[in-house]
Amino acid sequence: MKIRYFFLFCFFQFFHVVIQAQMDASPKLIIKDTVYVDPDNSSNRDLIDFMHHLSKKHDHPHAYTPVIKNEKYHLSLIPALGYTLQTGFAGIASANIAYFTDVTSNAKISSISTSITYSQYNQTIVPLILDIWTKDNKFNIISDNRFIEYPSSIYGLGGRIDPNKGHTINFTGLKFHQTVLTSIANNLYLGVGFYYDKFWNIRVTDSSTRRINTIINRELGTTEIASGYTLRFLYDNRINQINSQNGWYFNTVFRDNRNFLGSDNNWQSLLIDVRKYFPLPGRSKNTLALWSMNWLTLAGNPPYLLLPSTGWDDQYNTGRGYIQGRFRGNNMNYFEAEYRYKISRNGLLGGVLFGNLQHFSGELSDQYTHLLPGYGAGLRIKLNKHSGTNLCLDYAFGQNGSNGFFVNLGEVF
Repeated sequence: MKIRYFFLFCFFQFFHVVIQAQMDASPKLIIKDTVYVDPDNSSNRDLIDFMHHLSKKHDHPHAYTPVIKNEKYHLSLIPALGYTLQTGFAGIASANIAYFTDVTSNAKISSISTSITYSQYNQTIVPLILDIWTKDNKFNIISDNRFIEYPSSIYGLGGRIDPNKGHTINFTGLKFHQTVLTSIANNLYLGVGFYYDKFWNIRVTDSSTRRINTIINRELGTTEIASGYTLRFLYDNRINQINSQNGWYFNTVFRDNRNFLGSDNNWQSLLIDVRKYFPLPGRSKNTLALWSMNWLTLAGNPPYLLLPSTGWDDQYNTGRGYIQGRFRGNNMNYFEAEYRYKISRNGLLGGVLFGNLQHFSGELSDQYTHLLPGYGAGLRIKLNKHSGTNLCLDYAFGQNGSNGFFVNLGEVF
């Protein structure tokens, strides 16, 4: 991507409009019955501070005063412009409602988020994500729902297509993932859920030869459905889930898809997601973050579009350096390390260095069994100093000339 597009993106992001009702919707440090900003934030600045400084409005409601916690809803609306290798430029309108169901010192914030995205490549993405905590954090209700109209590139089908050449397909997709977790110990949760995924109107849209089109149509069909129950185990002792500086995150999800629940066939999978964060050097604000993810097929044959694949994790964040869907197989092993550091003393600007490795089982191509590296660097712009939310602008490199910009709201992991 030409460098002028990068500055165009920054221009639009800088002048995005933020409409907030009552208070900011992002989590803050909780002390007794009051929500306080981080004590270190007295000298920190974020993008809102910078914009108010330019407009000479220094006495604004973003100042460093405590907000009494209550059960009111807090709304944020954010229009923005984004970019990924998969979508190209995309217009985004997002909304978030956050609230507390409790006033105790350890209460976790609940949130409901949605957005509408339309991309340069005629893709439509509409998620609705709920993360609800009940009183005393006894139950955690997680709902991940997405509707997509999604022209997408695929690479490799049964080893009979050149894995270095992508082929464009289009499809409509629906994701309906529901989980209820209950607390069994401090920061430890166990739960059950129901996952339903459907892809339909699957069709080839590029100018491949008739032979290639025939192979793709035969392998994919026109509809894929997976439906089953899940068992989930979660340990999370991070203080800030949006921008973690310390702690552990350990999440496992066992999924069992069954014909009698509407699945095309019976198959089982296991996701093991482990993340560790620690300051480096010891008492600094710089952070070394480590991420290990194993996405495994235990039995049966998942639909092609639900096979473990680059960039198809729940947050679409694995494999910076490669386009979404670049590698795919029954089993995916993934590791990433990222070093996050401050650039400006006031915290407005930061930077990252990162590297990742992917490894896939070789059902689709023996080439995927090699270690597949990606690496790069990025800029962080502080959007909200209270929650630590950053605008993430990364440039990453992969093998065989693969490279491009990757944009995220909040840290990649």
